Amino acid sequence: MPNDKQNTEDRIQKTGDGKVSVLIVGAGPAGLAAAIQLKTKSPQMEVCVVEKGADLGNHNLSGAVLEAEPLHTLLDLAVPGWRDSDAAKDVLGHIIDKDDIMFLLGKKLSFNIFFAIRIAKIFHLGFGQMIHKGDYSVSTSKLTKWMGQIAKDLGAEVLTGFAAEDIIFDESSTKARGVRLVDQGLDKEGNRQPNFVEGEIIEADFVVLAEGCDGLVTEKFIEKANLQREANQLYSVGVKELIKVSPEQYNKFTSGRVVHAMGYPIWTPGIGPGMFGGGIVYAGVQDHLSVGMIVGADWRYCDFNPQDALTNFKNHRFVKKFIDGGTVVEAGAKMIPEGGYYAIPREPQTGSIGKGNVMILGDSAGFVNMLKIKGLHNAIDSGIQAAKAIAETIDNPEHAAVRYTELVDQSNIAKEMKSARNFRQTVVKFGPLQGMPLSVLGGLLPKFKVENDYEAMTIAPYRLKPNQNFDKDTFTAVAATEHREEQPSHLKILDSDICKTRCTPIFSSPCITFCPAGVYETVQGEVKPANPSNCLHCKTCQRKCPFDNIRWTVPEGGGGPRYKRM
Repeated sequence: MPNDKQNTEDRIQKTGDGKVSVLIVGAGPAGLAAAIQLKTKSPQMEVCVVEKGADLGNHNLSGAVLEAEPLHTLLDLAVPGWRDSDAAKDVLGHIIDKDDIMFLLGKKLSFNIFFAIRIAKIFHLGFGQMIHKGDYSVSTSKLTKWMGQIAKDLGAEVLTGFAAEDIIFDESSTKARGVRLVDQGLDKEGNRQPNFVEGEIIEADFVVLAEGCDGLVTEKFIEKANLQREANQLYSVGVKELIKVSPEQYNKFTSGRVVHAMGYPIWTPGIGPGMFGGGIVYAGVQDHLSVGMIVGADWRYCDFNPQDALTNFKNHRFVKKFIDGGTVVEAGAKMIPEGGYYAIPREPQTGSIGKGNVMILGDSAGFVNMLKIKGLHNAIDSGIQAAKAIAETIDNPEHAAVRYTELVDQSNIAKEMKSARNFRQTVVKFGPLQGMPLSVLGGLLPKFKVENDYEAMTIAPYRLKPNQNFDKDTFTAVAATEHREEQPSHLKILDSDICKTRCTPIFSSPCITFCPAGVYETVQGEVKPANPSNCLHCKTCQRKCPFDNIRWTVPEGGGGPRYKRM
């Protein structure tokens, strides 16, 4: 990290008038795709990418299944011959040849229901999109690091360890001036230390927001620019472990296989629990399997922790045979935006996904197709479309968001998002048992109004709580998360009286239970973010506190998890 203001300025490539041409916030697949496309088409254009993680890929975690076409389109133009490179063979080495959709009933029974997905595809039903054969099974961390190196090789300035705090947006001109970086060198009380560095403002002609799910700057921009969502954004929480298994177990699973499972331990028809989501098992690098649990954040059980569901999933007979005796070598957590087409933030007058010279990409916009359980390909595609829009509006930046939206609406992104537009809301409205079958009707259903995820909390307990407590300390340790201990806590409880008089008496402080990193504790009778240095940046607390009483603010750059193969 730079330790003074001049050093920061020296690392930011600027034009003669003190601005970069394009500033991209977030070095994930969407932002890096935009950088690669821009430098391919316009090599002289100055492109700066700022990323809060200490290194490329450190904050990127996903399943992840990747459809090939957008990435191929991007790289075929940018890096001729890329398919023969060692990096490509490493990152894209697993092509899915076995695709299982399992329904788990209880702790032992399992049924492969992939035949139903095939039938749905024959009849052009929504669920027919949930086929992954021929896709890549990838580590998003490694994919991001590779894409970042390509962007650098093409001449983009990619700065890691720089955390953006806010966007400088002029409402009168519908134009952003740039982005402010977070202050550095404050103590826990917010006082300036000798190494204090005031947050730099990076000015730009175009601002691209590609921070991932629930991006801090993105949400501030949505408020400042008065963007609107037709429906609430909905989320799932994903927890994932990379487990080193024996060669025999790995070979039994096979390197080209992915498993998606529904049912136990988060949905048992009739008797409950009744949560949306399911488990995943993917092949990783040699002798490693990725095992995860994804749960809709509208869960109603006040003592529920997605890691408890992960424990149950790992102990199910179908899964256990592949991982029993294995060692967890890496772990992490993140949220997934699932509100779909109606939850995309748009400018009311023009319908643009952004405003003026500001565009919103990938998970920040919510481009996840829940019928496919995929969004990575859409994120990359959105980066391509943003780059095209910038190139076409280079002399009229304030028209960029409108042009970007036109390109998105003409692309496969919009087609996919429209096809799944009612899926998640239907499941919320009717529950998994009725909602999943009803969602087949797709566009015939009305647009359902559903509550925010945090409003779903009740005093009901999770029926399948495992006997042992999940080891959050080990989980956090293998995520390699860290923050400078002396900095102010970036997790804020807005009103401690709500915790004392309402949340704890009614719900028994659920943030203590559901936070995957054990950040929250009761200290001298008061709930506090006692361990902010453990934070994994998943932001679950901000979206699941039943009284909407927690806010996630950006810590100093370089903090957070340090994923390598997630």
